[in-house]
Amino acid sequence: MSDTQDLTLDEIRALLAPALARHAAFDGWRPQAVTMAAQEKDVDADVAQLAFDNGAIGMIDAWFASIDARMLDAVPAEQLATLSIRKKILALVEARLALLAPDREALRRALAILALPTNSARAAKLAWRAADIMWRAAGDTAADFNHYTKRTTLTAVYASTLLVFVDDESEGHADSRAFLARRVENVMQFEKAKAKWKGVGGGERLSLARFIGRLRYPAI
Repeated sequence: MSDTQDLTLDEIRALLAPALARHAAFDGWRPQAVTMAAQEKDVDADVAQLAFDNGAIGMIDAWFASIDARMLDAVPAEQLATLSIRKKILALVEARLALLAPDREALRRALAILALPTNSARAAKLAWRAADIMWRAAGDTAADFNHYTKRTTLTAVYASTLLVFVDDESEGHADSRAFLARRVENVMQFEKAKAKWKGVGGGERLSLARFIGRLRYPAI
């Protein structure tokens, strides 16, 4: 008897999500990818289809959720604790890129689906979730307006970086990481100048919400 027989639908979604991306690269975010992932993980194909009865968006949602979880494993709390806020966010975004790298074609197809007008609300929700998880991992506890501005602006940074990443053929995706670093550095320079005008010390003490907030890229 298969160990997967007694899994809940949520557990099946979590189990199949990483495999889905590999098959979606060839079959698209369609039922065929679910069937192939189910066979790979020894899950009943009909039950797997039921777990993803909301179609491509549900499949993409599950895959992105798996990236969220694996990112936290890749950059554990004890490692983040040694970094500045700025470096925490950079480490988390770069960890996501490393996890997405083996499945860039699946990512390209997913972004095309999320870019459809009918999916704009769900795309915004998924982007917000990723930004929220990254900020919480970085130790953010803001409960005021900064809570929203931080996540909105990090969403923009991450989204713009993904647009570079899907076409990045440089070794180790160095161009994507450099793009991210440049955007951060540009805004840090602006904030340092702004702090100087106001007679306030700058550097790493500056708010990451403010430095990211100067970027103006469309969210995916």
